[in-house]
Amino acid sequence: MANIVFISPSKYIQGQGALREIGQHIKDMGRKPLILADEVVWGITEDAITQSLGAENMAYHFVLFKGEASVNEVRRIAEEGQSQSVDYVIGVGGGKTLDTAKAVADELKSKVVIVPTTASTDAPTSALSVIYSDEGVFESYRFYNRNPDLVLVDTAIVAKAPARLFASGIADAMATWIEVRATLKSGGNAMSGGKPSIAAQAIARACEETLFQYGIPAYKAVQQGLVTRHVEAVVEANTLLSGLGFESGGLAAAHAIHNGMTVLSGDIHHLTHGEKVAYGTLVQLVLELHPEQEILKYIRFFRELGLPTTLEELHLKEATDEDLLKVGAAATSTNETMGNLSPEITAEQVANAILAVDVLSQQQ
Repeated sequence: MANIVFISPSKYIQGQGALREIGQHIKDMGRKPLILADEVVWGITEDAITQSLGAENMAYHFVLFKGEASVNEVRRIAEEGQSQSVDYVIGVGGGKTLDTAKAVADELKSKVVIVPTTASTDAPTSALSVIYSDEGVFESYRFYNRNPDLVLVDTAIVAKAPARLFASGIADAMATWIEVRATLKSGGNAMSGGKPSIAAQAIARACEETLFQYGIPAYKAVQQGLVTRHVEAVVEANTLLSGLGFESGGLAAAHAIHNGMTVLSGDIHHLTHGEKVAYGTLVQLVLELHPEQEILKYIRFFRELGLPTTLEELHLKEATDEDLLKVGAAATSTNETMGNLSPEITAEQVANAILAVDVLSQQQ
């Protein structure tokens, strides 16, 4: 039985103007790709993609993504792809678009190309999708036998996306080493199915170091739409380092708490994945009994990025004890990754830690 499993995309390409060269990179993958994007993203990327494919005399079929990575959406797009005789999939956009593209490729038994237009999550490189209900409630992780065949990141496009999404990606990536470290300590398994490898540990640690060193200046550059070396470094950390680190290193409480938050209704659903993970990361640090000064280090870093560190900023100021216990119950359910922190964590402990983070943050 395998003890260590390390997985990764076949190729990762990053740089300014990279999208204008997509045709060169995919021309040998198949005859006709299905391109999936939402209306806003397609408006930004259509010219570069179609011109590049046109230069290679490539046909394609475009499908508009409706916004939710759900079973029904995957089925709809896959059926359309089959009717159009596509033979591989290109996902262009944010995390839910990319997760849907991977799921559609799995349905079609085809290759998949991932083109993130933000650096907002670590979804692009992974061999899994997060599946939600049509209403946006977390349902499950869907795992695949292979990672994307190509991940292509155009940093000129990423830098023009809202800075809030860039900060969200930093938050998602900041959880990487914290969760890998917990998985290693508990003897838990990574998402890849094995124990955290030395490579995954090194990558996850480098991810956090990169974010603390360059995250703030990169965020300030993106606020001005600039691509700097700081931006390039943080895009790599948000996308590649975090993706490889979490998948072959492990998830723990931060993402379990994010998933738990999806059971609530209200304005919390207007927050991004990374914004909720940021708060989940702070909750994990409390659950792990870290010193106050260490927790405050993360709180201050998140605040400089405009990320939520209080219940009010999380739109949960009016949340009841019952609401927080619902989050805790979902976060500690059998199929969640909380066990990589400790299988003994209870819903009540999670609820109390959520409140404790709020208290610590308000004292600053």
